Amino acid sequence: MVQAHEDVDDLVRLRRQLHQHPELRFMERQTAAVLADRLAPIARVRSGVAGTGLVAEIEGRASGPSVLLRADMDAYPVQDAKEVAWASGNAGVCHACGHDVHMTVVHGVAARLAADPPARGSVTVLFQPAEEIPFGEDSGAAAVLADDALRGRRFDAVLGLHCWPDLPVGAVGVDRVTAMAAKDAFRVEVLGRAAHAATPALGRDAILGLAGIITLLHAGVARSRNPHELVAFNIGTIVGGASQSQVAERAEATGTLRTHDEATRARLKQVIERIARQQAAALDLGLRFTWANEMPPVRNAASLVALAHAELPGLVEVADLTAPPLTTDDFALLGALGPSLYVKLGVTGERGGAPLHSGAFDVDERCIGVGVTALERLTRAVLAGRLAEAGADEPGGAAGADEPAGAAGAGGAARGDRAAAEAVRA
Repeated sequence: MVQAHEDVDDLVRLRRQLHQHPELRFMERQTAAVLADRLAPIARVRSGVAGTGLVAEIEGRASGPSVLLRADMDAYPVQDAKEVAWASGNAGVCHACGHDVHMTVVHGVAARLAADPPARGSVTVLFQPAEEIPFGEDSGAAAVLADDALRGRRFDAVLGLHCWPDLPVGAVGVDRVTAMAAKDAFRVEVLGRAAHAATPALGRDAILGLAGIITLLHAGVARSRNPHELVAFNIGTIVGGASQSQVAERAEATGTLRTHDEATRARLKQVIERIARQQAAALDLGLRFTWANEMPPVRNAASLVALAHAELPGLVEVADLTAPPLTTDDFALLGALGPSLYVKLGVTGERGGAPLHSGAFDVDERCIGVGVTALERLTRAVLAGRLAEAGADEPGGAAGADEPAGAAGAGGAARGDRAAAEAVRA
């Protein structure tokens, strides 16, 4: 079901403005200025958080629980392929992952909370830069945690949402435990010896060596995972060589490993690095292997999963998601600030949709009202103390399941899965 709001037209205009002027990671200055101008009349705003981020504070009428609402700000480096009036005006940059919608929804929630302040508690609204992370570069969430704006703080709930083209507009998806996978990025640099193409025996071919490594990595990962283990492995870039007439002296590839289970993650990382090193040695090639951007999974707190299933039906359609995806998000790091819940916002209308990170990605804008409805209700429920009531219904209470994202191992995830499943069935 799609909820109507008196402010939905204004929010649609905001979304289109943000979509038309996308900015890449740690360059979101115009984006931040637009949001700061809108937030300044209704909240205490701090700019320059982690460089280009914003934090806004909204106080209730009395002290009480605290909630952190997060939206990511940066766009994706892809050409906008849509033929709409609000298509990106920045060549090669597009909101192809829905961050324009995330910002719009969270701003809408902030505006409604400011217009009708909760009886008690406080809400911190975080507009986070740089969620998209190229190989070896910094995470925006990590930069926020290092900033003194949030250092040392703890929240009763950390809430966020992500556009999800697999769900229809009107729906909000709730993963029982794992909302996003762990990600480990890697770079393989193969070091050979240059020679003329007419005398290949005098050289050591780095491109040929890398080609063999890539083939063996795909096979090795496939044969080192069990059928029940959710794993994604990808080689995304290859660079090498200087001339078609030269035996290549150097070649490199980058890729990612995505997993849910910590034991599987550790085992496959060892397999990947071992295969690369052994194959390079067998061909008398040098090798530099680097891991980077190691991101834990996003874990939903069982008590917040139960709260969503208690509060949202009747307002929006709630999808109980039982198959966790292999996408990743640095929202995982914000679990260090308190129990977290990352929900999926259905964005696909009757005309269908395109996948995330595609230049054709777009949303049915009715999703904005749905997102505001869901996040506002969850926020007000936490502030009203209903999180404790939801957690009390879980076997053994909520405390054991509400570990920070990434802190729980496989055993903790299993305990949270059982608790969440019981809450859903109740």
